Amino acid sequence: MMQTHSPRTRSRSAVRWTFLVLACALFGAPACKKQQQASAGPAASGSAAAALAAKGPCGQYAAKVCEATGKDSPTCATINSATDLLPPDACTAAVKDIKFTLDKLAQQRKKCDDLVAKLCAGVGKDTESCQMVTTQTKQFPPERCEQMLPKVPQIIEELKKREAANKPLSAETQTMITAGTPPAFGPANASVTIVEFSDFQCPYCSRAAGATTQVKKKYGDKVRFIFRMFPLSFHEHAHLAAEAALAANAQGKFWEFHDLLFANQQKLDEAGLEEHAKKAGLDLKAFKAALDKHEFNSAVESDMKLGGIAAVQGTPTMFINGARVANPTDFASLSAEIDKALGGKTPG
Repeated sequence: MMQTHSPRTRSRSAVRWTFLVLACALFGAPACKKQQQASAGPAASGSAAAALAAKGPCGQYAAKVCEATGKDSPTCATINSATDLLPPDACTAAVKDIKFTLDKLAQQRKKCDDLVAKLCAGVGKDTESCQMVTTQTKQFPPERCEQMLPKVPQIIEELKKREAANKPLSAETQTMITAGTPPAFGPANASVTIVEFSDFQCPYCSRAAGATTQVKKKYGDKVRFIFRMFPLSFHEHAHLAAEAALAANAQGKFWEFHDLLFANQQKLDEAGLEEHAKKAGLDLKAFKAALDKHEFNSAVESDMKLGGIAAVQGTPTMFINGARVANPTDFASLSAEIDKALGGKTPG
């Protein structure tokens, strides 16, 4: 049966959706960042603007409107469709009197301008959150900005929390997440230390695992890479998989087992874990005993507590010398951050 929603319910949903866009654009889980990256970009500039302008006066008019509203905005989409139906003479007149249109748009956008001003005043004009809000709000229709305005105090509070969480870790916290003998590669005295909090059932962590393999190949002993367990509660098999990975680590086969788990995320139940253990060449009797006794449960719980101290809110989360990595699933971005931490010295 199709569900129906009252106008108030739809309004609340729109507000929640918009808030998630704002929050996820800068701080959200990797899935949110991925969506944001797919839609982000300069407003009607470069080749997009040139393509519109090539359509003649109607394209020029659409390009100017999209430049003012954002190329991904509903207004831009509407004007592109509308100008396809207009005769060139009408568009020529519209281009000549473009100030009328831009003034009207400015009046409509006042609610959004007010929203940006209040959020930036609350969170700080020089923060990344303010920059993100300024960019993202350009894509919102005025009605959505109006719905957001009553929620400004709550949004500011959340943005402040996330802004604080995004700051580099304190020296004390960095020491805590690198201490002990967790699964790792690279020398302990490397000038660059990378710590990842991951979940074997998380699809984005699988992408990060691919980036990790490339890090190992490119940087070798230039970096220390530490892997921490952070199984999410809604992933049914993630916790046991984390225990199994530590059991493999106890037998000196962590990275082989790590690769098998991420390559076979559909097989993370106990039978699947035993199958991967066999392929990795583990002592199956010792492996099964470790799982049956939950020998490494406390170690997994300890990693999760460390993740909480480091304000880990999703997986994968990665730190380079205590600085949170914006996109740990993309090797190019990760490599750029590592090179920066190495002082600009890229391995040959």
